[in-house]
Amino acid sequence: MFRDLIDDLDDYSVEPDMLLDVPFVPTDEAVIEAMLNLVEVGPADLLYDLGSGDGRILVAAARDRDTRGIGVEIDPLRIADAFDYAAHTRVEYLVDFVEDSIFTADISDATVVTLYLLDSINVQLRPRLLRELRPGTRIISHAFDMGDWKADERLEFSGTKIYKWIVPAQVAGVWEWNGYDDTPYRVELQQKYQEITGRAWVADTPAELKSAALCGASLELTIQEGGATLPITFTLNFENNDLQSIVEDA
Repeated sequence: MFRDLIDDLDDYSVEPDMLLDVPFVPTDEAVIEAMLNLVEVGPADLLYDLGSGDGRILVAAARDRDTRGIGVEIDPLRIADAFDYAAHTRVEYLVDFVEDSIFTADISDATVVTLYLLDSINVQLRPRLLRELRPGTRIISHAFDMGDWKADERLEFSGTKIYKWIVPAQVAGVWEWNGYDDTPYRVELQQKYQEITGRAWVADTPAELKSAALCGASLELTIQEGGATLPITFTLNFENNDLQSIVEDA
């Protein structure tokens, strides 16, 4: 078994003192298509592939969807292969590849992030994904999940699992606003990723927070005032994790 491991390691195109966090295993083209479909990649997106290998995910997105992309890869020989593949496919004007660590590369401009790493690596990445990516950024992972951050969607395809997350705004805290009739509302929210709980008040009187649904930068709250016939729903929109606007839904 140890001899087999050494033989496998001989296939890695890295210098002796370079340690790869994840061995390179190419993603099947059909799985790539399923990943890009689930995350709804398009021409308006900037796709970052962390651990981009030979660049096949970015090339597929550029070739089939006119999506701009940046690959982050620690192995310079894989990067060379990726540039060659992009040039051969004639999408080199849409993609770029950088030699950097997935734990330190600047990914803040991404609208979509793709991963094919390991459970443990995803969990290590999770804090910076939540901290550095803008609310609403979509993350798609082939085969591996993100610990206790539950996926917003999950797909089983060709015997493998594909996970999708939408980066949530940071909404924990106390928020106050006036309704269309100047009635004051206040909520005190707790947050675990996209899962929201809390309490509500209407004109300083306790009310029922019937539901709270967070998707990216949009938080929908439904509040039932004591004695009111119907609950009232508000949509709170956050930008850069700050409350920017409130819409009272009819």
